[in-house]
Amino acid sequence: MVEIEVIQGDITKLKVDAIVNAANRSLLGGGGVDGAIHRAAGPELRKACIPFGGCETGEARITPGFRLLSKFVIHTPGPVYIDGLHDEPELLRNCYLNSMDLAEKNGCESIAFSAISTGVYGYPKKAATEIAVETVSKFPCQSVKKVIFCCFGDEMLKIYQEVLAGK
Repeated sequence: MVEIEVIQGDITKLKVDAIVNAANRSLLGGGGVDGAIHRAAGPELRKACIPFGGCETGEARITPGFRLLSKFVIHTPGPVYIDGLHDEPELLRNCYLNSMDLAEKNGCESIAFSAISTGVYGYPKKAATEIAVETVSKFPCQSVKKVIFCCFGDEMLKIYQEVLAGK
């Protein structure tokens, strides 16, 4: 069974096999955690993303971590929340499923997720957290032994702790 941990901190500073970037669909960097990961990894990350020609919402792509402590960066564009009736839950679930799948296929033992779509994309934080925890908990892991949910602020940390306690 996979170990799940929740922490508060900077995902760019974690020494794990893969960190998951809440990317935009261009994969070429942006604001929030996406911009922080691109800055920390260096310009090589952007160059590695160009050949993908972008990525659809809910899909995922993997690149080396370059200047990060993580071996890989898994990029997944989350859904922009409208009203929950435009496939947002399924698209968010796919972000986690496809990221876990890429981690497995690349032999990762540890993976850290940011809170996908909960920032400027406006996904309700508790609903997004429930999808994240449920999806990762049920994923049939072979190589992945540890999943870290890395929260930027106190509010997300508290929500993750509450959802995990009720699991």
